[in-house]
This record gives sequence, structure tokens and C-alpha cells, in this order.
Amino acid sequence: MFPQDYDERVYAGWLGKCIGVRFGAPLEGWWYEKIRDNVGEVLTYLREDGGAIFKPDDDTSLPMILIRAFELFGASADITPQQFGETWLNFLGDEHGTLWWGGYGFSTEHTAYRNLAAGISAPVSGSIAMNGAAVAEQIGGQIFSDIFGLIAPDNPSLAADLAQKASSVSHDGNGIYGGRFIAAMVSAAFRERDPLALLRAGLRQIPADSEYARVINAMIDYHASHPGDWHAGYAYLRANFGYDRYPGHVHIIPNAGVIALAMLYGGGDFSRTIQIANMAGWDTDCNVGNVGAVMGVALGLDGIAPAWREPINDLLITSGLTGARNIWTIPQCADLFVKIGRALQGQDTPPRPRYHFQYPGSTNNFILAHGEFGRPIHQTQRVFQGEPCLQTSIRKLHTRGEIRIGTRTYYLPSELSSNYYGATFSPLIYGGQTARAVVCIPADTPPTIRAALYVRTQDSRILQADAVDLVPGQWQTLSFTIPPLVNTRIDEVGVTLRKLGDLWETGAFYLKSLDWDGAPDWRTTFANDRAMSGGISQWTRVRGYWRIEDGAYHGSGVGLCESYTGDPNWTDYTLRVQLTPVLGDQHGALVRVGGARRSYAVCLDSGQTIGLYRNTSKPERITSAPFAWTHGHSYTLTITAKGSTLHAEITDGEQTQRLEWTDDDPLLRGQIGLCAWNNSHTRFTAVSVQPVSK
Repeated sequence: MFPQDYDERVYAGWLGKCIGVRFGAPLEGWWYEKIRDNVGEVLTYLREDGGAIFKPDDDTSLPMILIRAFELFGASADITPQQFGETWLNFLGDEHGTLWWGGYGFSTEHTAYRNLAAGISAPVSGSIAMNGAAVAEQIGGQIFSDIFGLIAPDNPSLAADLAQKASSVSHDGNGIYGGRFIAAMVSAAFRERDPLALLRAGLRQIPADSEYARVINAMIDYHASHPGDWHAGYAYLRANFGYDRYPGHVHIIPNAGVIALAMLYGGGDFSRTIQIANMAGWDTDCNVGNVGAVMGVALGLDGIAPAWREPINDLLITSGLTGARNIWTIPQCADLFVKIGRALQGQDTPPRPRYHFQYPGSTNNFILAHGEFGRPIHQTQRVFQGEPCLQTSIRKLHTRGEIRIGTRTYYLPSELSSNYYGATFSPLIYGGQTARAVVCIPADTPPTIRAALYVRTQDSRILQADAVDLVPGQWQTLSFTIPPLVNTRIDEVGVTLRKLGDLWETGAFYLKSLDWDGAPDWRTTFANDRAMSGGISQWTRVRGYWRIEDGAYHGSGVGLCESYTGDPNWTDYTLRVQLTPVLGDQHGALVRVGGARRSYAVCLDSGQTIGLYRNTSKPERITSAPFAWTHGHSYTLTITAKGSTLHAEITDGEQTQRLEWTDDDPLLRGQIGLCAWNNSHTRFTAVSVQPVSK
């Protein structure tokens, strides 16, 4: 049975994780003495970011990839280590993004990825037998495992088993025990609040004679006899389980001790627990994130002070291969965890809008904008007329004024506080799609307020639907079908308010939900794209050298070089690509891209042919046809994906060839992509994606 407040506690747990990672990140790698002497008491966020968007962090990026194993292979407790390994290969860039790529035999995750890519399946990919104990017992096994407690509430053994399967891709021994321990504590926190009881719940899921159990038990025993001074507890930990006693870069055992230290001396208080974990030093973002997740679930939202929540504003930036899934809100993450958690128990979850406000205090990264004659003064989640929503409090709105309540749908890497993990993004919404918002104003509001949905493009143009007169006291649905867009992207979407007649002195506006759907209608000639993070704006890459050159988008390199954009939830559409083969034998485009190992491709192919490929772990040619092509000539490739059938056409204006194929087990949704396979170099000059009817 799920706890009655399961959804909210999942949100609180992931919020606690994100708070902890952000709080700990500026001090990552610092030792206790350095923090004590140079910073002192660390009680709130440090201003590492200078007000910029908080950077992606592997502690939150990889969990958002691991959870997708349940989307790829189904929500089942029988998921395997091999399937988690396949998830790595599908959603990670080839030695860039998401993880710390510190070198084979030094970085645990880098080592595991290289093993997987070479055909060494999990769990051998992360085993002591393959990599040695020093690599296999670094910290990563525990820092990515909170999510398994979130999807297995009050079931520590299931949470631990899932964490072990995921951790075994890259870890072994104590590295796996750490994953089991953290997942079990998060799971137990749905029932138990006492820190000591939570630690004991974690201990029950790991071998009693392990070094991991030894450090946790030692900290429990020390705290029992010295309960008043966490500094003394740290001194004991360092003397007996410090970094000097274990091999490798960031060993799991000392950091496990910090987790126990913080939970015991934090006394069941969220703030004090994460503060102690941070001031103890070592791998701070990891340790503070772990205890934040445990205590977030245990205490719920009431236990997390607003001062921790407000700077985050529910935004999470990650750095995976799918650019449109690198911009998250914390409620969206929680919705995904809840959906999978319930599916593991055979329950369906009704679909929710992309942006809703059912979690108390949630803001979904909405921001306010206004001119001289409009003054919004506050934004908060509340229940209005029985509906959870986002309330915007308004001080004044003049006849010539405007207020915009919006959320970002694209970021530039330069907007981040830093970008060590190489995040790149694709827009969340495109021309041709239809956005909808459910809104209301109170019954005592003057009947002269107008509202409309808007989008803001990369060049700061505002595109807006026809305004609607709001009826005070009634919920209304606003809609906006965005016009086709060429050589621009959408950076923001939201609702704009205007006032007719007299000044609106005071009032409120309520947003219940925002969502969009439909096929895109968008075209680019790459005229306004720029180089960034190893590729270009709006596009991500799995491998290869992708760049803007002579006004076109070029891709080249060794292996399967591919670049992607769009929404992974797109279904039926027509992709049209203008391309010129420069070197090599395989040049083309992809549809229904669900990662590096899930897609369809149509290519100019070797042997003067055009080939259609299906990729569900590696590309397999399904069908082909003769087509005479030449390096240096331009070709137009059109691919239509409709239901389970693919139609492809290639032409140079003088000759045309077509392919058609129906898949009995179709890939039904995904992004678009470009490819230059196997030592090829391709020049792309235009890309468009449109509804099938066009």
C-alpha cells in the first residue's frame, strides 16, 4: 500500500536531494578544516553561482537517466543490470555530458562506460573482477540511488535490490552496498522519521560484516556515547575512516561516515542535517544530496524551510543526451517517479499537465515579467476554489500595463553558473504546437481583465494569441496555436495579462495548469545557431565533430556520429533534410529518436543505394533501393513517420527514389536527428519538421 501522501513525499524527497546538491556543490572536495577556517558556519546557500542558473550536477543528472530504464524496458522489479547498462548507452553522450569523464581506471563511471561500449555487459562492467576494488568502491554507487527509495516506498528490500542492479553497472562491493543502504533509508523514510531507525533500516539491507556496515555502526556507537558535539564526531570519523585509509579519488566509506554523522547529530532537523553534512567536507554535493533526500521524505514539505526552496524555484538542469530532457522542474521529476512507483505495483497514474501545482509550495520555475505600468508583487502555490494553482498577487495593473507569468523552455549554456558536465539543450515547445492554460481571477475582480497565451522567441519577439476577456470567478481555458517558425526557437511560454478601463489596484491571478501538444512546424537553415558545448545551439550529439562551417551544419567522425533535436514525445511528423555528402559512405537523417540506440534512419548508403535502418541497440538495415549519388552534390531527403509506417524519399531534382516499410513492433515517438556514420562527413544546409498533412 502506498502512503496516503505518497506523491507529496516523493516531491519532498527529490526537492531535498536537489537542495542538498546545490547547497553542497560550492564546497565539493573541500575538507573540514578548509571549510572551518575559510568559511566558518555554513548555514545557507553560498553564492557560487552569482545569481546564474544553477549548473547541472552528476548527482541529479544520472538519476534522471537511470529512471528511464523503466520507460525503456517496463516498470518491473525484474529489471536487470544489463538493462540498466543499455540505458547508459542509450542516454549518455559518448564520453561527454552527465558524468565525470576522469579517465579509464580513475573515474569509476568513465571506466564502466568504456566497458559497456566495448561490449562488456553489466554487472561485469562495474565489477571488482574487471576493474579492481579501488575503482569499484568509489562513491557513485550511493549518490545515484535515492530514486529507488522514492519508487519503492516503505519497501526497503525492493528499493535496495533495484539500487543494486543499477549500481552494479559501475560499482561492486562496498560501492553496491552504499547504493542499497541509501535506497533503503529513503524507502524506510516513508514510514520512519527517527534518524537512528533510518540508519538501522539501511544496515539491514547490507552485509553485517562489510566495511560499509562497520563505518555506520562505528558512528552510531560514537554518537551514543558522545551525543553533543558533531565536531568531535567528525574527528573520530576522520581518525578511523578518513581518506588516508582508502584508495582512489573519492572512496565511498569516508563519505558514508559523513552521512551517518549528519543524520545522527542533525537530530531529525532537515536544515541542521544538511548543514552538518556540508561542513564535514569531502564529497559535499553527494553527501548533502543523499541526506537531503532521506530527510525530505521523512519530514515532508513542512520540514523544509522556504529559504531552501525559493532560490531553486523548482528548476533542475541536467546534462544528458536528450536536450529537451535537460530542462526539468522538480514537480515533473516527482510526477515521473510517482508514475513509475505506482506502475511497479500494477497501478496506473492519470496523466498530468506538464505544469501543475498540486504539490504544496511548488512554483514550476514560473517567473514574472512586467513593464512600468504593471506590478506583480508575489507568487505562491495555493488552493483556490478547490483547485491547486499558482497565485500571482498584483499590486497595480494600468491600462497601458502588462504582466507576464511564464516559464523558460530553453536555456543557453552561458546562462548556467558553470557547465563542467557539458549540458546542451533543445527547446521544449515549437512552432505549430498548441498550448493551453487553465486560469481564473477572483469573483470580485473588475470584468475588464484580458489574458492570452504568449511565447517569447530567441530574438525577444513576443508571439501572442488573441486576448480573451476573463470572467471573474470562472475557470477558463486559454489556447494558442503557435505559427510556424523559421530560424528561431522559443525560449519562454506563459500567460500575459492586460487591463481595459480603470486602474486595477490590487488583486490576484490564478494559473491551474499549462500544457501543449501537436506536431511541430519548424524550419532551420542554421543561420542563427551558434557553437556551444561541443556542438551547436538547439542540437545535442552522441559522438562526432559537429559544427557550423560555411553557413551549414557539418557532422563528421568515427563510428555512428549523430546529432538530435526536438521533443522525445513527438509522434507523427514529416522530416525534410537538405544534405550534401562530403566524404564516406553513409549520410542521412533520423526519426523517432529515443536515444543513441533507439531510432529509425534513412541514409545515402554504400553501393549506390538508399537504406532504411532500425536501431534498437545497433542499426540494422531493413530495406534498400538503388540510388546513384555523388560526393559534393546536394540531395533532399524526406521521411514521414505515421503510426507504424515509414515513408522515405530521396531526390536530387533529376532522379527520385522511395522506400516504404511498416514495423510490426514500431518505435512510436521520438526526436529528429542527423547522421554521418562510419568515417563519413556530411554537410546539412536545411532541416524542417512538419505535421504529416503538410
